[in-house]
Amino acid sequence: MRGVTLKGLLGRKVRTALTAVAIVLGVAMVSGTFVLTDSVERAFDTIFTSAYEDTDAVVTGTKVLEWSQTGRAVVAPEVLEQVRALPEVESAAGTILDLSGDANQAHLIDKKGEPIVGSNPSFGLGVNPEDEQFSPFSLQEGAWASGSDEVVIDAASASKHDFAVGERIQVAAEGPTRTFTITGIAQIGELDSIGGATLAIWDVETAQAMLGKDGFDAVAVSAADGVSSARLIDEIALLLPETAQVRTGAEQAEEDAGIGEFVKFIRYFLLAFGGIALFVGAFVIFNTLSITIAQRTRELATLRTLGASRRQVLRSVVLEGFAIGAVASLVGLGLGILLAKGLSAVFAALNLDLPQSGTIVAPRTIVVSLLVGTLVTLVASVFPAIRATRIAPIAAVREGAVVTKPLSKRSFAIALVVTFGAAGALVWALLGSGATGLRVLATVLGVLGLFVGVAMTAPRLVRPLAALVGAPSARLGGVAGRLARDNAMRNPSRTASTAAALMIGLTLVTFVATLGKGLISSDENAIRGQLRTSHVVTSQSGWDTVPLPAGEALASAGGVEVASSVRGDRAQVLGGNEIDVSGVDPATIAQAYRFEWRSGSDESLAGLGADGAVVRKDLADDGYAVGDTIPLLSPAGTEFEVVVRGVYEPAQFDALLGHVVVSHEAFDRRFPRPGDMFSFVEASSTETLEEALAPFPDAKLQTQDEFVEARSAWLGQVMNLFYVLLALSVIVSLFGMVNTLVLAVFERTRELGMLRAVGMTRRQTRRLIRQEGVITALIGAALGMPLGIGLAALVTQSVSEYGISFSLPVVTLVAFAVVAVLAGILAAIAPARRAARLNVLEALQYE
Repeated sequence: MRGVTLKGLLGRKVRTALTAVAIVLGVAMVSGTFVLTDSVERAFDTIFTSAYEDTDAVVTGTKVLEWSQTGRAVVAPEVLEQVRALPEVESAAGTILDLSGDANQAHLIDKKGEPIVGSNPSFGLGVNPEDEQFSPFSLQEGAWASGSDEVVIDAASASKHDFAVGERIQVAAEGPTRTFTITGIAQIGELDSIGGATLAIWDVETAQAMLGKDGFDAVAVSAADGVSSARLIDEIALLLPETAQVRTGAEQAEEDAGIGEFVKFIRYFLLAFGGIALFVGAFVIFNTLSITIAQRTRELATLRTLGASRRQVLRSVVLEGFAIGAVASLVGLGLGILLAKGLSAVFAALNLDLPQSGTIVAPRTIVVSLLVGTLVTLVASVFPAIRATRIAPIAAVREGAVVTKPLSKRSFAIALVVTFGAAGALVWALLGSGATGLRVLATVLGVLGLFVGVAMTAPRLVRPLAALVGAPSARLGGVAGRLARDNAMRNPSRTASTAAALMIGLTLVTFVATLGKGLISSDENAIRGQLRTSHVVTSQSGWDTVPLPAGEALASAGGVEVASSVRGDRAQVLGGNEIDVSGVDPATIAQAYRFEWRSGSDESLAGLGADGAVVRKDLADDGYAVGDTIPLLSPAGTEFEVVVRGVYEPAQFDALLGHVVVSHEAFDRRFPRPGDMFSFVEASSTETLEEALAPFPDAKLQTQDEFVEARSAWLGQVMNLFYVLLALSVIVSLFGMVNTLVLAVFERTRELGMLRAVGMTRRQTRRLIRQEGVITALIGAALGMPLGIGLAALVTQSVSEYGISFSLPVVTLVAFAVVAVLAGILAAIAPARRAARLNVLEALQYE
């Protein structure tokens, strides 16, 4: 039986290959995800380990808050002198080398005067030439910067923007832009890419001046001969103030590499889409094997007549699935290595560049990819295998090979139970209450169960849906169109299982489009409802701060009616959570920002002074009322208190001001290196504002409409990423349709020969198969799109408390329907050509 099975697969090469494609693509997504994320993780590890490779101990400021704009506290210069004086120390150097966040922002300016902004931070760093041993950078050419007008830049920026050693370049950091001479081109270790980040590397003194720092990010220390790291650290720890700490180089590298959690998120995110592709592939495998078993009824019945047992037939079909799965998984593993490059390009196209360090194919990648692909195929082949065992030996002498069975009432009852059970699980998970883990599990199982349930119910819906979506074909397509509609209705189980694969992809893209439309509309309305000015100034990235002189320049520009800048950073409520804090000008903010007051009024802002604050409603709900004092901890480790002067209702979605709003005076006193998140400006002349901001190229001037669009643009980028990744599942379902249509042509060889004999032309034959593909695709759309809309409505309702409303993207949904039609046509091209080329006489004698 094993020999018969393997020879049968080799004898059906086209069908076997088309069946395997579904698993190949799914496994490629899984292996490609592991290869990409392992390569990115290795690159990040290289960045942080190389930073402390020759360092025995590292002194850094304590990190008071996790997400502060200003990062760690600085290390005072006197700490460096005290460390150098220790007999256990061979050498020590103060550096500005914090690569772990956004604390050291400095933008290179290209030759057109525009800031070079990538998807990762633009770092300003400092290391002295004599302390090169503590630097993670290697020079490609030139020399290290050693004066107040010299800088070294990264190799990627130099290559992309045509800068060379000896040329002049502008750099913008905490103050106005300054011009430097490029003395060298550097890279981090041997990294191929640093993922869109840019580097401006000065000597330490210049870096301190550019970044507004009165100390160091770190003091790197190497031990004297014979001194252990443990002893060195113990001696240094005795010298340090409360605002500083000491670790080994390896410990500091591990601390800085917290980016690993981000890489894990990307990995699980991409694996979810690989799982979706494999789930769709399972439908394709199930459908294909079911059809081929139906077509091989006489073959299998003959084997039974010759003495094959039910168990042998079962093993034969399962072996067929195993063979397809194993080979497809191997091919998918290899394709995944190429797909990793494609995924990296997708992220880059969406301005989400990731650092690269070669191509990493870990043993785990190989094992998981092969196991997942093979197991999915085996599971999908179980039910067709069981069905094969039910073929009676007498079927070997029946006329005709395929018997279409009536729809089972029992299967329909099970389908309804699965569908309503899955829907109930989703409603509880999204609208009910309970443990988060259980609700997440219920959501995943509910979605999967809903797909399975609808796929099982679909055979009952095929005939009315085919009559509906096939009406244009029947009316306009002549005889071929009517036959196409009737063929789709003839075997509803097959049509339904073929459409189900496409249904899953269309459900998910419809869900993303509908939910995304609601999110974008809600975000835009929320932002617009907060603004009262014609223009908004932000950083080029939209998330970093802008130097304070930029806001001052706007306020003094001619023709400006209102200019109100908003500082931004984080603080911690003592004994509680981290919160956002905004610093505003009490005299102008009410003219620029629309407050919805719960307690107080615009006049409350006048009483902010040096210790007053207005707070969000959610903070007030935690027990703080007007007149109460809130104890806070600043990023510098300083404790301070604010007195509540008013309570405002923030925008439910994307609030521009923080939980606590204080005056500029209070903010600048408590927060190190303050910067403006926004400047709200009312002015009639855009040109005047552009002139005022000319010395600050990182400042981005936008009209209110432009700001609203840019602020919500990230949601559009996320949607585009979802579309690209979900396209894989649609491609898998497309191959499933090709497979089904090829098998249908094979099965109906005699029928097609008869039609040709009575006058059907080759062109009509091709039209017949194309129309079948379109009708099947439209049935998938008719099942998937309402399901996606329903899921989006359910999710929207579950998050309505955050101001998110339901919005139907009509134009996008029409486009999806058109895509479904094109998918049906595309899937039918090869089967249609095959059908048209059938020899009439050979087809008539085909059994």
